[in-house]
Amino acid sequence: MRGPFAFGVLVILVALGLNSFFVVDEKHRALVLQFGEVKQVKTDPGLGFKWPLIDTVVQYDDRILSLTTQPLEVTPLDDRRLVVDAFARWRITDLVRFREAVGTSGEDGARDRLDRLLTAKIREVLGAVPSTAVLSKDRTPLMNQIRDLARKEAASLGVDVIDVRLTRTDLPDQNLSATYARMRAEREREAADERARGAEAAQRVRATADRTVVEVTSQAKKEAEVIRGEADATANKVYADAYSKDQSFFAFNRALQFYADSMKAQSSSLVTQPDSLYFNYDDFLRSIGEVPKQTASSVAQGAAGQ
Repeated sequence: MRGPFAFGVLVILVALGLNSFFVVDEKHRALVLQFGEVKQVKTDPGLGFKWPLIDTVVQYDDRILSLTTQPLEVTPLDDRRLVVDAFARWRITDLVRFREAVGTSGEDGARDRLDRLLTAKIREVLGAVPSTAVLSKDRTPLMNQIRDLARKEAASLGVDVIDVRLTRTDLPDQNLSATYARMRAEREREAADERARGAEAAQRVRATADRTVVEVTSQAKKEAEVIRGEADATANKVYADAYSKDQSFFAFNRALQFYADSMKAQSSSLVTQPDSLYFNYDDFLRSIGEVPKQTASSVAQGAAGQ
């Protein structure tokens, strides 16, 4: 009897001895509980001691943990509903307070409470700003504000909220079509305004060009008339000087010019009477306002006889 009994006692002692130690790795920290009350906090990795059958060891993750919230609808200041979701990075900083706050639910219970906490803070912060601020590319101030508010309340859980990020900020599906239609109408209105301004500018350019054309044309015509008048005056002066020097020759020259102008074409034919202006030089002179002279008539008749 002594052999089996001694062996049994030895086995029990070995089991109790083995149950008196526990190991904490570098990824975890541990609490030693005695009837639910915290007796020891093990924060360093390595071997720890506890009373067998009396103490229990609960280990918690010492790493930075993640939390992703469920999509939720928020209403900013301009009553434009948005669908928002976020993720957070958190870590257990106070094991005793964490145990007191979440009890036996552990990290899963902490995630549930942090999810509700973040949801409340997201609604609080985003509900105090217009939707343009939420949809902006730079949402860092809003995310930092959510993180700071969540950190204050999460401290009571023995948890530190390290970071909060908004991953999606969209309109609800039922509002997308109306929003796209409104955006399209705004862009079409802006395009119409641009076209109207372009047409107005083009009209101003055309009016300026037309006015410049009229001014340049008028100035050119004015200068042409002045030049033409000066030329006519010079020609008349030349004619007058020539006429005053030899009136008979001048009259004769005009008669020849009249004949030449009358028969410019190579196939011209002239049908007239002997007493017409073509054969009566004195009558021709009278028809053009000249006073016939004997010398001029003689010269013309001699030329006609030839």
